[in-house]
Amino acid sequence: MTTQLTAYIEGIGILGPGLTDWPSSRAILTGEQSYHSLKTAIPAPELLPAAERRRASDIVKLTLATSLEAVAAAGLEAASLPSVFSFSNGDGLNCHTICEMLASDDRQISPTRFHNSVHNAAAGYWSIATGAMATSSVLCAFDASFGAGLLDALTQVVVDGGRCILMASDTPYPEPMFSKRPIPDNFGIALVLAPQAGPQAIAQIKVSITHDDPYKFDETALETLRLAIPAARGLPLLQAIAQQKTCRVVLDYFDGTRLAVEVSLC
Repeated sequence: MTTQLTAYIEGIGILGPGLTDWPSSRAILTGEQSYHSLKTAIPAPELLPAAERRRASDIVKLTLATSLEAVAAAGLEAASLPSVFSFSNGDGLNCHTICEMLASDDRQISPTRFHNSVHNAAAGYWSIATGAMATSSVLCAFDASFGAGLLDALTQVVVDGGRCILMASDTPYPEPMFSKRPIPDNFGIALVLAPQAGPQAIAQIKVSITHDDPYKFDETALETLRLAIPAARGLPLLQAIAQQKTCRVVLDYFDGTRLAVEVSLC
């Protein structure tokens, strides 16, 4: 017997190379507009106080941008939402800078660098920006991080019977680590998930484990993006929602194990 986790998507946020928000990305994913890979432009996190805004790293700014878009689309207050953050690496630039400092003669690491080095830094900034006091999970599962985050968020929705927001984001490392972990650009997806269909529901999803082959884009540029950045493994799900059709897509997870997602429009 296959176990399925069921939830409703109420809001979507997306930001990445050539993808500036959900409305424009939806047009690309339906084929109405051509996809062109342009460097990701991350907006300033205006909700943060000035001091925190200056200290915020790309992973923080990226996560805030996608999550606030998703929350606004769902018509909700971010402060009330439990959250799941899922990053395959964390803050690559900050990690690189700390390693440089530790390899130098002056090993005095700045307090800002240190407190941004922890994997849950983005969750802390999210709480500061939104006033959120609800529970928060922060995950890392390398290339399977989008799938792991989706399963965690869905489990919370099913077990707790309330909404949850998933934020999956990735940022690149500079060289020399880039050659070992070549993530080419910043990319993030945020999903607001609910246990029941409400006025803002966009789609119902039912997720289960499968061993089927993962979905691959016919368009070379989108397929390159999907494979290049772990958070972009969620793009086939967004395409199914954008195309407004009932279908089944298979997302990458761990080797040999994938996630089958049945999508039904509300």
